[in-house]
Amino acid sequence: MTESTDTAPVSPGVLAAMVDSHREFLAFLERRLGDRALAEDILQSAFVRGIERAGQVRDDESIVAWFYRMLRNAVVDHWRKAGRGAKKLDALARELADEIEPPPEAKAQICGCVAPLLDTLKPEYAEALRRVELDGVAVKDFAEEAAITANNAGVRLFRARDALRKQVTRSCGTCAEHGCVDCCCEPKA
Repeated sequence: MTESTDTAPVSPGVLAAMVDSHREFLAFLERRLGDRALAEDILQSAFVRGIERAGQVRDDESIVAWFYRMLRNAVVDHWRKAGRGAKKLDALARELADEIEPPPEAKAQICGCVAPLLDTLKPEYAEALRRVELDGVAVKDFAEEAAITANNAGVRLFRARDALRKQVTRSCGTCAEHGCVDCCCEPKA
């Protein structure tokens, strides 16, 4: 195979070699990722990049060996990105698990319109808030109940709180800005 520039057209033989090895490439990725759908996504992206960069293949290597090197790099990139995301989610879960419970009298002063607003949220958000915020269940225990990871539970709680905050603002208006203490607002439909 001769070296060409990145913009040179890809020979039919190169394309045929890549397509003929599709199943082997997919199996290679699936073994390393443990998820067929993710493996298919990464393979599709790698095919696009491979076709664009096929001109980088040296005279002394085959297109298949070169493409496997691209796939190994794609797997490393995936796990590197996943690792960064997991670290952020772990930190969020630890932060949520370490939150201090407000005193009972503070809970009694919470705006009376907040509880009914829980029913306007996605069911999984409402359940997460009820179990963790109202029932006092630890985030990790809620995660086990819901059959999700602690990271996922932390993210779900973060999103649920944000969704509830938006609903309270829509319903209570300026009262929500001042903490809903001694609330006398009429919930809006």
